[in-house]
Amino acid sequence: MVTCVFMIVYLALGSNLGDRQAYLLSAIDGLSRRGVQITRAASLYSTEPQGMAGQPWFLNTAVEGNTLLSPLELLEICLAVEDENFRKRKGKKESRTLDIDIIFYGDTILNTPDLTIPHSEFRHRRFVLEPLAEIAPDFVDPVSRESIRHLLENVDDPGVIHLFAPPLRQKIL
Repeated sequence: MVTCVFMIVYLALGSNLGDRQAYLLSAIDGLSRRGVQITRAASLYSTEPQGMAGQPWFLNTAVEGNTLLSPLELLEICLAVEDENFRKRKGKKESRTLDIDIIFYGDTILNTPDLTIPHSEFRHRRFVLEPLAEIAPDFVDPVSRESIRHLLENVDDPGVIHLFAPPLRQKIL
């Protein structure tokens, strides 16, 4: 008998081009159609672009989901959903219709040329930690062994972030 175990994953979503809210909603829908059952979504936050002078502000959120996908399969799904939403990869500091980052895959620690889990920069990004703390404040980062709440309280990120709207998940139930 084969036992299937769902893995809890946390993803960060962002958009700073076009109808940002529609792209984030499309991301949640696209992930749901491809094997990621979204269980919780954070509010939307308007955030100042970092290292991207003159770029439009982002809308950011975080989602919790369950999946049977492996980490690399999940990465492929995230990239497919970005492509479906007209993501153009010109560089790291470019505006984008949609960005989906895998922050956590359970308590897995993975470092390959294609994927690092937990996400290598999340601990330094208020725009990731703020929505993540809304849905999973007590989740413990397997690398630092600190809770999301603690990481947010101690983040050294001066970036501006404002609550923008309630969670999108409420709109698709």
